[in-house]
Amino acid sequence: MNAEVDEFLAGVTPALRRRDAYTLLDLMHRVTGEEPVLQHPGMVGFGRYHYEYASGRSGDAAAAGFAPRKTATVVYLSDGTAAHADALSRLGPHTSGVGCLYLKNLDDIDLAVLEDVVRSSYATLTAGIFGQRARDGAEG
Repeated sequence: MNAEVDEFLAGVTPALRRRDAYTLLDLMHRVTGEEPVLQHPGMVGFGRYHYEYASGRSGDAAAAGFAPRKTATVVYLSDGTAAHADALSRLGPHTSGVGCLYLKNLDDIDLAVLEDVVRSSYATLTAGIFGQRARDGAEG
Protein backbone atom coordinates (compact mmCIF):
# COMPACT_ATOMS: atom_id res chain seq x y z
CA MET A 1 0.00 0.00 0.00
CA ASN A 2 1.02 3.59 -0.57
CA ALA A 3 2.79 4.93 2.58
CA GLU A 4 0.93 8.23 2.32
CA VAL A 5 -2.43 6.40 2.32
CA ASP A 6 -1.34 4.20 5.21
CA GLU A 7 -0.26 7.21 7.27
CA PHE A 8 -3.53 9.02 6.54
CA LEU A 9 -5.71 6.02 7.47
CA ALA A 10 -3.76 5.38 10.67
CA GLY A 11 -4.75 8.86 11.84
CA VAL A 12 -8.47 8.62 11.06
CA THR A 13 -10.77 9.18 14.03
CA PRO A 14 -12.99 7.98 15.49
CA ALA A 15 -11.87 4.33 15.57
CA LEU A 16 -15.09 3.16 13.87
CA ARG A 17 -14.36 5.40 10.89
CA ARG A 18 -10.78 4.08 10.73
CA ARG A 19 -11.99 0.47 10.80
CA ASP A 20 -14.50 1.19 8.03
CA ALA A 21 -11.79 2.95 6.00
CA TYR A 22 -9.61 -0.15 6.01
CA THR A 23 -12.61 -2.26 4.98
CA LEU A 24 -13.31 0.10 2.05
CA LEU A 25 -9.62 0.16 1.14
CA ASP A 26 -9.69 -3.61 0.71
CA LEU A 27 -13.06 -3.62 -1.07
CA MET A 28 -12.13 -0.90 -3.58
CA HIS A 29 -8.69 -2.36 -4.26
CA ARG A 30 -10.27 -5.77 -4.94
CA VAL A 31 -13.03 -4.33 -7.17
CA THR A 32 -10.87 -1.93 -9.20
CA GLY A 33 -7.54 -3.74 -9.23
CA GLU A 34 -5.98 -0.31 -8.68
CA GLU A 35 -3.63 0.84 -5.94
CA PRO A 36 -4.96 3.50 -3.55
CA VAL A 37 -3.74 7.08 -3.90
CA LEU A 38 -4.29 9.92 -1.46
CA GLN A 39 -6.20 12.50 -3.46
CA HIS A 40 -7.08 15.99 -2.28
CA PRO A 41 -6.88 16.10 1.52
CA GLY A 42 -8.80 13.26 3.06
CA MET A 43 -9.86 11.26 0.00
CA VAL A 44 -8.49 7.88 -1.05
CA GLY A 45 -8.92 7.29 -4.78
CA PHE A 46 -8.57 4.28 -7.08
CA GLY A 47 -7.95 4.49 -10.81
CA ARG A 48 -8.70 7.45 -13.07
CA TYR A 49 -11.34 8.42 -15.55
CA HIS A 50 -11.54 11.23 -18.06
CA TYR A 51 -14.65 13.37 -18.34
CA GLU A 52 -15.80 15.87 -20.94
CA TYR A 53 -19.03 17.79 -20.48
CA ALA A 54 -21.13 19.53 -23.13
CA SER A 55 -20.00 22.83 -21.59
CA GLY A 56 -16.47 22.04 -22.74
CA ARG A 57 -15.15 21.41 -19.25
CA SER A 58 -12.96 18.33 -19.05
CA GLY A 59 -10.52 16.70 -16.71
CA ASP A 60 -9.47 13.59 -14.87
CA ALA A 61 -10.65 12.29 -11.51
CA ALA A 62 -10.52 9.17 -9.35
CA ALA A 63 -12.82 6.48 -10.76
CA ALA A 64 -13.62 5.17 -7.27
CA GLY A 65 -12.94 6.62 -3.88
CA PHE A 66 -13.93 7.28 -0.32
CA ALA A 67 -13.29 9.78 2.45
CA PRO A 68 -13.56 8.92 6.14
CA ARG A 69 -15.16 11.94 7.82
CA LYS A 70 -15.97 12.38 11.50
CA THR A 71 -19.73 11.93 11.08
CA ALA A 72 -19.80 9.43 8.20
CA THR A 73 -17.69 7.78 5.56
CA VAL A 74 -18.31 9.18 2.10
CA VAL A 75 -18.21 6.84 -0.91
CA TYR A 76 -17.96 8.75 -4.18
CA LEU A 77 -20.14 7.60 -7.07
CA SER A 78 -19.27 10.04 -9.82
CA ASP A 79 -21.81 8.52 -12.18
CA GLY A 80 -24.48 9.59 -9.68
CA THR A 81 -26.37 7.77 -6.95
CA ALA A 82 -29.49 7.77 -9.14
CA ALA A 83 -27.76 5.27 -11.43
CA HIS A 84 -27.68 2.83 -8.50
CA ALA A 85 -31.10 3.48 -6.95
CA ASP A 86 -32.27 -0.15 -7.09
CA ALA A 87 -29.13 -1.49 -5.42
CA LEU A 88 -29.03 1.32 -2.88
CA SER A 89 -32.57 0.44 -1.80
CA ARG A 90 -31.11 -2.90 -0.61
CA LEU A 91 -27.94 -1.47 0.94
CA GLY A 92 -29.11 -0.72 4.46
CA PRO A 93 -28.94 2.52 6.44
CA HIS A 94 -27.34 5.33 4.47
CA THR A 95 -27.97 8.80 3.16
CA SER A 96 -26.95 10.11 -0.22
CA GLY A 97 -26.32 13.21 -2.22
CA VAL A 98 -26.04 13.56 -5.95
CA GLY A 99 -22.77 11.68 -6.25
CA CYS A 100 -22.03 10.75 -2.64
CA LEU A 101 -23.08 7.90 -0.41
CA TYR A 102 -22.82 8.54 3.35
CA LEU A 103 -22.30 5.51 5.58
CA LYS A 104 -22.14 5.67 9.38
CA ASN A 105 -21.26 2.04 10.12
CA LEU A 106 -20.34 -0.65 7.60
CA ASP A 107 -21.58 -3.33 10.03
CA ASP A 108 -25.11 -2.10 9.32
CA ILE A 109 -25.02 -2.37 5.53
CA ASP A 110 -24.83 -5.19 3.01
CA LEU A 111 -21.20 -5.11 1.86
CA ALA A 112 -22.00 -7.33 -1.14
CA VAL A 113 -24.44 -4.68 -2.38
CA LEU A 114 -21.87 -1.93 -1.80
CA GLU A 115 -19.28 -3.94 -3.71
CA ASP A 116 -21.68 -4.33 -6.65
CA VAL A 117 -22.41 -0.59 -6.64
CA VAL A 118 -18.71 0.33 -6.59
CA ARG A 119 -17.98 -2.23 -9.34
CA SER A 120 -20.79 -0.88 -11.53
CA SER A 121 -19.82 2.75 -11.01
CA TYR A 122 -16.15 2.03 -11.71
CA ALA A 123 -17.02 0.12 -14.89
CA THR A 124 -19.23 2.95 -16.13
CA LEU A 125 -16.64 5.62 -15.46
CA THR A 126 -13.73 3.74 -17.01
CA ALA A 127 -15.54 2.47 -20.12
CA GLY A 128 -14.48 5.52 -22.13
CA ILE A 129 -14.90 9.25 -21.82
CA PHE A 130 -17.63 9.99 -19.31
CA GLY A 131 -19.78 12.89 -20.42
CA GLN A 132 -22.51 13.30 -17.85
CA ARG A 133 -22.42 15.10 -14.53
CA ALA A 134 -23.78 13.13 -11.57
CA ARG A 135 -26.30 15.89 -10.87
CA ASP A 136 -27.78 15.43 -14.34
CA GLY A 137 -28.88 11.90 -13.39
CA ALA A 138 -26.93 9.16 -15.08
CA GLU A 139 -29.16 6.53 -16.53
CA GLY A 140 -28.41 2.97 -15.60
